[in-house]
Amino acid sequence: MYDTQITLTGWIGGEVTLRQVGEERHVASFRVACTPTRFRDGEWVKGTTSWHTVKVWNRLARHVADSLHSGDPVVVHGRLVADVWERDGKPQTSFEVVATSVGHDLSHGTSVFTRPVRAEDRPVEVQPAPAAVAAEPQAA
Repeated sequence: MYDTQITLTGWIGGEVTLRQVGEERHVASFRVACTPTRFRDGEWVKGTTSWHTVKVWNRLARHVADSLHSGDPVVVHGRLVADVWERDGKPQTSFEVVATSVGHDLSHGTSVFTRPVRAEDRPVEVQPAPAAVAAEPQAA
């Protein structure tokens, strides 16, 4: 495919929202703030912050919603998608990243990975059979 791939590093600028959009489909979205920093004249200088909307689908969406929170440093990789529409007869365009990979940016801290248990790997809970009812002693 000839999609535009993009990788962002930045900070989550609000809580992740998770929505169910079908019987088994989920979409999560969040905003990432990216602020370039350059070393100039012996000091670090921050540039202009750019904000990017990120969407993730299905299993990745559920994992992102369970793992990431406002203020977390992240690395996001995915497709850059343009949304084009008209307002007052003038074309408008916005861009969003449809992520294929998302994770904590470990240059800012540590993280612990937990593999979710799949339904088919979960042990089956067997309910104990009810205790047998003792028979009444027979009169001799």
